Amino acid sequence: MLREPGGSWWVVAIGPVLIVATLVMEILGKGRIHWEVLTIFGVVLVGFSLLQVVAARQHVSMHLTETTLREGTETIDIADIVKIFPENNGVEPQDWESAPALGELHAVPRRRKGIGLRLADGRLVQAWARDVDRLRTELTEAHLAVKMGLPPKGNR
Repeated sequence: MLREPGGSWWVVAIGPVLIVATLVMEILGKGRIHWEVLTIFGVVLVGFSLLQVVAARQHVSMHLTETTLREGTETIDIADIVKIFPENNGVEPQDWESAPALGELHAVPRRRKGIGLRLADGRLVQAWARDVDRLRTELTEAHLAVKMGLPPKGNR
């Protein structure tokens, strides 16, 4: 239904692009080309970028299906959601806005917004996404379908 990968692979290309730009400047300039330094910096930049993207895709990804919600490495069943809190349009903060985020992160990740949830085990948590309005809509629809006992669309 809704998926946010958390990180984009194009970030890995930044290192090689910078190395090629530096190589072009060294070729056009006077003096020797520093192959060893360029190689070391290239490996470091690509390695760090790969690590960052893999971590983002694991810890900051979100996937909503008709029966589950996965936030980072934590997956909950839609049936375990007791209440989806409405958006706070007032000036007073709501209790759910200070609740911990779903997943292993202690807070809602940067550039994402939260939705307050009350779970069957009594926990107050925040689900999160970049497109929080779409998540709220699709999560509410999935929650309603599960509560009404409707099977997933693939099983109808």
